[in-house]
Amino acid sequence: MWRVPLFDLDFDSREEDAVLAVLRRRWLTMGEETQAFEQEFAAMLGQGASCLAVSSCTAALHAAMDQLGLRPGDEVVVPALTFVADANVVAMCRATPVLADCASPQDWNMNARTIARAVTSRTKAVLVVHYAGQPCDMDPIVALCRERGLVLVEDAAHAVGATYRGRQCGTFGDMACFSFFSNKNLSCGEGGMFVTRDPDRLARARLFRSHGMTSLTLDRHKGRVDSYDVLAPGLNYRMTEMSAALGRVQLAKLEGNNARRERLAAAYATQLDAMPGVVRPWPGGVAGCRSACHIMPVLLPKRVDRAALMAGLRGQGIQSSIHYPDMQQFTAYKDLLRGAPVAAEICARELTLPLFPSMSMEMVHEVVALLRALLRQQECK
Repeated sequence: MWRVPLFDLDFDSREEDAVLAVLRRRWLTMGEETQAFEQEFAAMLGQGASCLAVSSCTAALHAAMDQLGLRPGDEVVVPALTFVADANVVAMCRATPVLADCASPQDWNMNARTIARAVTSRTKAVLVVHYAGQPCDMDPIVALCRERGLVLVEDAAHAVGATYRGRQCGTFGDMACFSFFSNKNLSCGEGGMFVTRDPDRLARARLFRSHGMTSLTLDRHKGRVDSYDVLAPGLNYRMTEMSAALGRVQLAKLEGNNARRERLAAAYATQLDAMPGVVRPWPGGVAGCRSACHIMPVLLPKRVDRAALMAGLRGQGIQSSIHYPDMQQFTAYKDLLRGAPVAAEICARELTLPLFPSMSMEMVHEVVALLRALLRQQECK
């Protein structure tokens, strides 16, 4: 359907062989493959991180919020520019999400200044997102959270492999959450990772992942135990062995694929910066940071008909998207979420262009050329 899709998987015989090996072993859920994935991911992160594989990043976020002891009236600061899961997990835990705006039209992440404006006496935690794979300015955020006694959670769904001052995103917070959804830099189809350096938090998340049970089905299958106790309420947020097998292969490819994303993003940048009115976030890069280049977002000129432009791209077989619709306009949150004018403006004008490791430079040129032509058509009307 698409000559240039928004995203395409980098899967080959290595992923196929890994999944077939799991099927032949005939153990499909949370076994030795999952444990190996957790250990390898922790080794990649460093900083004494411990990892727990779960069914999605949302599951990891829910496990993190569960540890906060949230009650009605409590607040958690979340980014105004993010996927709705960040607000949803806070609301599901009976607390109130409060928006921190983007730092500026050029810096689309929240920062310590915008977070501080959102903090009140009821704030229990701050949930940061490294939007598009670009690390937030973490040192001031960490200092703010320590000063105010707030728990810091990183949503690193976009940022696997991204670094801030030489340190992996996902190692700054009290807890961190990663996504392995199909379009992520490390793709398992579905899946996520809960990360912490605190053994007590890890133990609690382990219980939360599997119904609060003290032993797993694998333990009983291996004859290590006959039964189990339930120590706390929990859910089924387990990862499958097939997903873990895919994750291990994808993790081995991550550095090379992220480097390829960087080269493609640089090619985009050179051409987009020559287009009047089109703005890229972080146009000069950020010193000391390496982005994971998860997506290629741009800010369209004011008064551009974005829907018509996307239809023009679609008509030529080029897929585009929006990251993200404004949460302040969602029916579930329109009477609750307020106070993020910079993010609202970005949401109204943002367009996401195709970016994936196997994309060719010719595809980049084709996407930019058509975008330029469509913008000129609208100018002439």
